[in-house]
Amino acid sequence: MEELKKENDMPEKEQDGGAEEDSRKYVERKRWLFFGLPFTFTKYTVTDDVITIDEGFFNTKENDCYLYKVQDVQLLRSLGERIFGLGTVACFTGDNTHPQLSLTHIKHAREVKDYILRASEEARRRRRTLNTLNIDADDIDDDID
Repeated sequence: MEELKKENDMPEKEQDGGAEEDSRKYVERKRWLFFGLPFTFTKYTVTDDVITIDEGFFNTKENDCYLYKVQDVQLLRSLGERIFGLGTVACFTGDNTHPQLSLTHIKHAREVKDYILRASEEARRRRRTLNTLNIDADDIDDDID
């Protein structure tokens, strides 16, 4: 698979023509809120299987989260972000290290959010994983006693 490195206004997409399904890869950089310029050392990569956040210049940190663990996705756009065409995508996950991943100040945030929603559902189907939440679990224990 060829590594895409160009950075322009559209998120990078890689299509694999030989596969049965579309295989996509979005690469975005965290941007300054001021004019939406990408002068930060944070890069977000979203593929069909995993979300990766690379941070730092001297001391680097890489955080991965499998898409099947993403339970919900939220798009947040402040006034400043709307002015400069940016957005923040918050991913609520079942991951122990980072229960909420934020893709902060990215371009085409709505497209990335929609893709994460579709891809996470497809990843759960492929793994045959059921996503459930414990709602009022304490009350159930009280009813049993």
